[in-house]
Amino acid sequence: MVRILDKAAVQPRRKFNLATSFIIRRSPARSRLATIRIRIPAVNAQPNRVELVATIGVQGVTAIAQILFRIFRDGIEIFNTQQGIESAASEQNYAITFQAIDSNVKSGNHVYTVTAENLTANARADVVGPISFSGLAVQTRT
Repeated sequence: MVRILDKAAVQPRRKFNLATSFIIRRSPARSRLATIRIRIPAVNAQPNRVELVATIGVQGVTAIAQILFRIFRDGIEIFNTQQGIESAASEQNYAITFQAIDSNVKSGNHVYTVTAENLTANARADVVGPISFSGLAVQTRT
């Protein structure tokens, strides 16, 4: 049995648009893509999990960029994944979707943030949209 505790979703960019694109910053700097807030009640909320899903539209501009996507809860990294982004003369446009599960989150208000950073020198990738980020907190029964 599963009981919904909270849900949140944002979509800062609804579609692919080169006119509003921005460069993914070179690591160790990060580009913040989206933030949501999830509330876990103090009573009858354990055990639980927060299911997080992000979709980011990215375009390769030069070389092959290795992009590290991270999800943070309250400023602490809880998940990461890496994606290679090719550029001209190959695939250029990507809609990257990934999912993370944060288990047994303590009660209170939590801020989840998804970021991207470019790990590759002399390569460039841009966020071109769309960007969406959602979270669903559920109580689970064991």
